[in-house]
Amino acid sequence: MAWIQLRFHSDKEHAETLGDWLMEQGSLSITLEDGQDQPIFEPKLGETPLWNDTIVIALFEADWDLNPIVTEMQAMPEFNGKLNYKIEQIEDKDWVREWMDNFHPIQFGKRLWICPSWRDIPDPDAINVILDPGLAFGTGTHPTTALCLEWLDGLDLAQSDVIDFGCGSGILAVAALKLGAKAVTGIDIDYQAIEASKANAERNDCAEQLSLYLPEQTPADLKADVLVANILAGPLRELAPQIASHVKQGGKLALSGLLKEQAIELAEHYSQWFEMDEPAHKEDWSRLTGIRK
Repeated sequence: MAWIQLRFHSDKEHAETLGDWLMEQGSLSITLEDGQDQPIFEPKLGETPLWNDTIVIALFEADWDLNPIVTEMQAMPEFNGKLNYKIEQIEDKDWVREWMDNFHPIQFGKRLWICPSWRDIPDPDAINVILDPGLAFGTGTHPTTALCLEWLDGLDLAQSDVIDFGCGSGILAVAALKLGAKAVTGIDIDYQAIEASKANAERNDCAEQLSLYLPEQTPADLKADVLVANILAGPLRELAPQIASHVKQGGKLALSGLLKEQAIELAEHYSQWFEMDEPAHKEDWSRLTGIRK
């Protein structure tokens, strides 16, 4: 089945309202995109900010008459008579296959590979984590996840207890287990992340070694030899005392999810509890590591 889509520019104040209106007119889906490469790195909790120039894309069945919709939009005060739009025909595709083709096995460090389940494993003798993109964030493609995976690959985790603080998809937890950790505890505020981590551990035959908790369920006396937290700079700062309390004396820490310009200040904050190393960087992102005093 072919499709037709209406693509237009809106400001952030009206984009969602216009999207809702188009759904009422018969649109099958609405997509919002950045119109001018304006990054939004760290929204406040509970906020979903949009871009100053937001592209709204409304998808319709191919035989839908968009002329009345465009005419009505051109008269809307939101556009001030300057509706910047484009109507495009969309060919029918195997969208699932196209989505799957975008993901390939990726190597991190010397030993570790993250492999989608539908791809051949490049090196059967390597340490391979089978992980598919899903609802919880974390497939290894983001620089912060890559920084953490590379750090874990460089450690001797044999007989170590590890905490994945903000476990998301469980990619770091499963990687730590595959790299030799004795046991891993994953903590996340999102129950969906807990379920994703459990499923990925089961797929990699290491679920028995993984314990998963929501924050309020986490044992107060929980301590580990290694803790990795790939979240965001704001929560990392606010939760610093709690994170530090979960690391044994002499234990190792890795923090990521922060921008380069946030690294020095956050390292100084954590130096209350840890001997901090120089930050490591990948693109615009950083990783901090340290040893518990």
